[in-house]
Amino acid sequence: MADLNGFNAADVDPAVGFDPVPAGKYLALITDSEMKPTKSGGGSYLQLTFQIIDGPYKGRLLWARLNLDNANALAVRIARAELSAICRAVGVMSPTDSVELHNLPLVIKVSCKKRDDVPGGEEITNEIKGYEKKSAASAERPAPATASASASTPPWKR
Repeated sequence: MADLNGFNAADVDPAVGFDPVPAGKYLALITDSEMKPTKSGGGSYLQLTFQIIDGPYKGRLLWARLNLDNANALAVRIARAELSAICRAVGVMSPTDSVELHNLPLVIKVSCKKRDDVPGGEEITNEIKGYEKKSAASAERPAPATASASASTPPWKR
């Protein structure tokens, strides 16, 4: 048993589950980064937390894991290429600490896939599949554009 110190659920909004964001491109920032050990303990990965900063999914968080220290050379090569894409997207080519990548806008390309770690395989999760400079590509909203939105206005400003 655990003492809940007089907790009253009527005083707190209930937690709500989040469906994955629709596939598309989103303007985002890296808000947190941390090196974590792999499950096997034989390496480590850089976990990056991205926060969408515009549109209907503003405030939503997504994560990327980069296997920068791993016995599998292919995993390391893929992680380093992904880190290179992130660095280019935020304009920091030679970071000495992951914090240098924080709070710089970039566009993330998000996909949806079925989770393979959940029985039944019907649960969908998000995966970040690419990174672009904010100015190089516009963030696309998966929701239909309204007729009032100007064609010359970038999607992330509509």
